[in-house]
Amino acid sequence: MLGIFTDIGNKIIHGGFKTHLVVYLISLVLGISIIQMVFYKVLKIVAKKTNVSYSLLQQTFKGIPTLLGILIGIYAVTQILAIPPRPLLFFQRLLHALVILSLTLLVARLASGYFKQKFGKTSGAVASTSILETTMDLAVYAIGILVFLESFGVAVSPLLTAMGVGGLAAALALQETLANLFSGINILVAKQIEIGDYVKLATGEEGHVVDMNWRNTTIKTGTENMVIIPNQKFASSTITNYAQPFAECSIAIPITVSYESDLDHVEEVTVAVAKEILQETAGGVKSFEPFVRYSSFAESSIDFNVILRVMTVTDQYLIRHEFIKRLHVRYKKEGIVIPFPTRAVKLEQVTPLEESRLR
Repeated sequence: MLGIFTDIGNKIIHGGFKTHLVVYLISLVLGISIIQMVFYKVLKIVAKKTNVSYSLLQQTFKGIPTLLGILIGIYAVTQILAIPPRPLLFFQRLLHALVILSLTLLVARLASGYFKQKFGKTSGAVASTSILETTMDLAVYAIGILVFLESFGVAVSPLLTAMGVGGLAAALALQETLANLFSGINILVAKQIEIGDYVKLATGEEGHVVDMNWRNTTIKTGTENMVIIPNQKFASSTITNYAQPFAECSIAIPITVSYESDLDHVEEVTVAVAKEILQETAGGVKSFEPFVRYSSFAESSIDFNVILRVMTVTDQYLIRHEFIKRLHVRYKKEGIVIPFPTRAVKLEQVTPLEESRLR
């Protein structure tokens, strides 16, 4: 039996080009399949033991097992098979080039994955921070190309000098573009605004930050529309971030009652309804104790605010909706009056003498 395997091995090693090609392709397919199975099982284990999502790991290492299988296959060909000098030199150069390509791709993917994990903030999905991804990818790929050229004997120093002069000219011509680029990087690095945060600008636009690329910041509004803002204007605007330092926030709902109302009874009923809403409605903070604060004597009513707490700023709309509906029913049941605006006008009778004087 051992002799049979030895004969088959000798025929493969000393066979012709077709034999070598068939054996290489079969080995390559089997090797890539085995490596992919093992690799993605390892990624699932890593995802379970860390806070990194499996989808992010899949995206980061996409294509790496295939390149690894090809590298192992080419290396095995150069070490095992009896290849003539010229094809052997070709395989060695191909192996060298693929090693540089694989390392460059791996470093770029790892950097992009790191920035997605660090600056993205979504539940279950991978957030987009394309400005940092694009900048890092360009830097890594540029270094990889320079290393590739240097390894094949191409002089890199004159190329770097030309790129430096060209970069200076481009910087002068693209001042506004570069201002947007560095404004976007500064916003993300400062971590005052992250992808997924709900923000409101001083100009009135509000929504979730869904992307920040090399030129623009994209905000998705509550009506599912996109607002595109240049990074420089976004960085210089006055912005309210409703997601930091934490997403929970308090809301005040203004209410008025008539002067004839028992204010202690009004407070008791209002707080009871507010508690029910926070307990039963999605988005309410169940542990929060709502309270009432009277604010002023108006022309025809006593004004006050009910303070409730919601999980995120966008949850307030459903909470307000349900609270106003239920409070209206409860006030009717309890006999609490929400007055219409009224104004008293006093008319005095004028004597004929006074009327003639006014004329």
